[in-house]
Amino acid sequence: MLKETRNVGFACLALAAVVMGVAHVCPAVEVKVDPSREIGIVKPVNGVGQPPMLGYRQFPMFKYLKEAGIPFSRLHDVGGMFARNVFVDIPNLFRDFDADETDPKNYDFVFTDRLVSALVENGVEPFFRLGVTIENYATFRRYRIDPPKDFAKWARICEHVIRHYTEGWADGFKYKITYWEIWNEPENWETIEKNEMWHGTFEEYCRLYDVSSKHLKAKFPHLKIGGFASCGVTWINRKDKNPRAKFQFDCFHAFLKYIKEHNCPIDYFSYHSYSWVKPMIEQAEYVRKTLDEAGFKGLETCFDEWLPSPNHDKLGTAQQASEIAAVLVGFQNGPVDSAAIYDARCGIGNYSPLFNPLTYKPHKAYYAFMAFNELRKAGTAVAAESDDPDVWVAAAKGAEGVAAMVVNFRNREVPFALDLGGRKVSWCRITDGSRTWEECELPTSLPPYSFIVAKW
Repeated sequence: MLKETRNVGFACLALAAVVMGVAHVCPAVEVKVDPSREIGIVKPVNGVGQPPMLGYRQFPMFKYLKEAGIPFSRLHDVGGMFARNVFVDIPNLFRDFDADETDPKNYDFVFTDRLVSALVENGVEPFFRLGVTIENYATFRRYRIDPPKDFAKWARICEHVIRHYTEGWADGFKYKITYWEIWNEPENWETIEKNEMWHGTFEEYCRLYDVSSKHLKAKFPHLKIGGFASCGVTWINRKDKNPRAKFQFDCFHAFLKYIKEHNCPIDYFSYHSYSWVKPMIEQAEYVRKTLDEAGFKGLETCFDEWLPSPNHDKLGTAQQASEIAAVLVGFQNGPVDSAAIYDARCGIGNYSPLFNPLTYKPHKAYYAFMAFNELRKAGTAVAAESDDPDVWVAAAKGAEGVAAMVVNFRNREVPFALDLGGRKVSWCRITDGSRTWEECELPTSLPPYSFIVAKW
């Protein structure tokens, strides 16, 4: 908690706990925003995974990405199984691995061109995963998840994909696509036969990364080449002895050791988690600490798959919306440079938190991104603190004033007051169990599972 007295413009949110249905007056739980203390930028942690595609040619729901100011969309698992046999995956873009990779006729860009162009037209930068979609039934039969039979040729194929989208090769485009990611979750299972992403050893993946990163970075020094889209370090929070989580944890450390010993280029490290809110932030802190100690101090990180404790019963609920809002705030305040929720599809599964597939309309969780975008539009992050462990805040200022996003991600109501030293809140919106992005007066309490954005 901040101890010193602040000047005018200092915001203080006074909160009190409600115990057993009776409001008890206790020392105020304070959330403080200090616009005089600038702490950097509002980070692009509000990216998304695969976008809400309804078909192969037209993408009407991309308007929601534009409205929420989504900075980028990661193109992994796009379109469903095998990426519908037409989108993004290297086997879809280059169908015959034995063909000449320098001949434009051997590439099939048609449908991916439409997808990428639609994102760009809506102000969303593609984040391009070079690899394949997960094969959830690989234990029955696998199709595309074996290691490429020629790593050097695979890297050259990827080179031509990049040239198509950034340099106009093969009747292509000159789009701004900064991030290129080598494969996804190669350590998904510790047993090769169970692994739905990479039917090979982790050592083989490290060699693919070695060959590909060196080739691509030499060809495109201005772009960001990275990976490895790690399953993450959930092991640090587990109380059991889950061998899969331990294997993934060990692979994280093995990868860092390998790329350091082999002098592999890496512009960013990407990783994933589906833990609950607080463990996820602890994992981000561990990744940052480990990278710094391993000789990668300051290496950019991208938390490019995340969703707190996926559960079908949470879809569309205020609980899921508040947890997602809390993660966005936690990433902004923590050691994460960018992030992408998994994901923004308009689907029926546990991993589709943002859109209702029956109505094609947003779920409550989508408005956590609308709220965070108010901070992004302000631009300059400012100091914001809470001494309540379940009420999180992030704030920013810009030409039009100050904005604060406050999240209560627990199932209890919290009395709430805001003192602006004579200034008034000019705009406020709330999302909770009964309201969705509703404009309101500044509330006198934060309902269970809720978040607000206030501007002054």
